[in-house]
Amino acid sequence: MSDKASINLDGTSYDLPVIVGTENEKAVDISKLRDLSGFITLDPGYKNTGATKSAITFLDGETGILRYRGYPIEQLAEKSTFLEVAYLLIYGELPKKEVLEKFRADIKKQMMIHEDMKNFFAGFPSKSHPMGQLSCLVGALSAFYPESLNPNLTDEEEDQTIINLLAKMPTIVSWIQKKSLGHPVVYPKNNLGYIDNFLNMLFGEVNDEKTFDPVVIDAMHKLLILHADHEQNCSTSTVRIVGSSNANLYASVASGINALWGPLHGGANQAVIEMLEAIKNDGGDAEKYLAKAKDKNDPFRLMGFGHRVYKNFDPRAKIIKKACDDILEKLGVQDPVLDIAKKLEEAALNDQYFIDRKLYPNVDFYSGIIYRALGFKADMFTVLFALGRLPGWIAQWKEMRENKEPIGRPRQVYVGHTERNYVEFSNR
Repeated sequence: MSDKASINLDGTSYDLPVIVGTENEKAVDISKLRDLSGFITLDPGYKNTGATKSAITFLDGETGILRYRGYPIEQLAEKSTFLEVAYLLIYGELPKKEVLEKFRADIKKQMMIHEDMKNFFAGFPSKSHPMGQLSCLVGALSAFYPESLNPNLTDEEEDQTIINLLAKMPTIVSWIQKKSLGHPVVYPKNNLGYIDNFLNMLFGEVNDEKTFDPVVIDAMHKLLILHADHEQNCSTSTVRIVGSSNANLYASVASGINALWGPLHGGANQAVIEMLEAIKNDGGDAEKYLAKAKDKNDPFRLMGFGHRVYKNFDPRAKIIKKACDDILEKLGVQDPVLDIAKKLEEAALNDQYFIDRKLYPNVDFYSGIIYRALGFKADMFTVLFALGRLPGWIAQWKEMRENKEPIGRPRQVYVGHTERNYVEFSNR
């Protein structure tokens, strides 16, 4: 294959470099096109545009492949832990035992958050959405750690900022849930691991340390690992473009949280539960709604089925389905909403209509069921997604800085009025 691509514009031919990635992905480098020709490219939604060269995550939607730093997601979900995967994403390699132990210890020491952050909760309206609170609180960390504002951090200073954010995020998330219930917050404990601490701060009480079934802890590790990164999606691209202005890590991640908040991105697992609730409130007839989903004239669509990137199957869904089954069996949850979910799952996996259209239950479907079974409110689901995606956002921000990428500045094709003169009020 030629290492150049030719494009003919207004009778002039321009040769553009062809870039080939390590997994044989091919791209035409148009970074000099405007300088050479005066033309730009137009690609709404950037569906065909590579904004960066990245060594973090490889995703092949046609064949259902997802790898972090070259490691298959199936192996990481089975054998690793969330913090080990976080280290892998951020620093590029699996850590040696002593390195991982220090990483865990450093994070554990920083899980406490400043008492003044409690004042934020006093100012939030009682019905404020958890994602709005999370964005505000993560962005506010830059006020408590002003040294993070320096765009020329040393490696040690950058590492400390990364540790701070990884450590304080689960505490912030747990406080959001506790405050929404009107309960006193539970502080992190030095004798607990990352996931155990997080669950205890969420579901424990100030006068009672809670223990959790290993099945639950394992499911939480898997859920967070499966959400840890997903290449250049909406929120990750937002983190990178905000970070390209030399914005600090806290501000950049807060921008990613806001992007994830959108129902077309991170709100899918919440939408699954809301759909199931609506079916239950309409009598709980799953067959009726399966028929509606097949009716091309009916606006109803099944939430949590199929995926815009994975054309055949979502490799994460296979992993989390087993964790979902284990959780439901272990906890013995009796919930009509989850009963409806299992009926929809069975139909989608066996009905030829859904099989032909690749409408399989995806990771949002199963994660929504697990979070519901564990007792989370639906509006907390996207917050949990954000906690899982945090290592990926950090890794992408760090890579962007290390590559010294220029400030993001997309072009446009202007389609508004050409020049016109101001019109006085009397003539309008």
